[in-house]
Amino acid sequence: MKIEVMLGNIVQQPDLMAIVNSANANLRLGSGVAGAVHSAAGPELEEYCKLFAPLELGRALLTPGFKLPNPWVIHVRAAHYLNNTEPEHFLEMGLNAVFQIAEEHHIESMGIPAIGTGMFKFPPMLAARINARVTQQALARTKCIKLIRFCVASKDMMQLYASALSLDDSKGPLE
Repeated sequence: MKIEVMLGNIVQQPDLMAIVNSANANLRLGSGVAGAVHSAAGPELEEYCKLFAPLELGRALLTPGFKLPNPWVIHVRAAHYLNNTEPEHFLEMGLNAVFQIAEEHHIESMGIPAIGTGMFKFPPMLAARINARVTQQALARTKCIKLIRFCVASKDMMQLYASALSLDDSKGPLE
């Protein structure tokens, strides 16, 4: 099992079976990660997602990747940190749903963005800690996941995630 943290765009990870979309309730083109994923996947993704909207807080959904280089997209909806009650609970619930879908569909590698830290105003350190805890718990029980790559947008975020995951940011995939 390998965990990486890298500075990079979630939609530019062609070696991964799935990427995770930090989705909005309507599963539509939005800003941030949802905008990048939908733009790269093409309009077929939004059309396909109409059947499953609205996505409840803390839930995840698997769809084809369409024009993405990845066969799958796992959409997850986190709570807005300032506007929803129990946002930490819903982030944890959503991440657990992501790992459950990955396990059920034998997804061996996936890229995860810093879910909720953009438009949903989640404090980055708190998000990193929740991601680390849920990831480590999931990896202890998984039978199929071989690679998790956290794709973040800044060096500061990269350091937060590496620290939360207890990775040595001086070598390997973190360089």
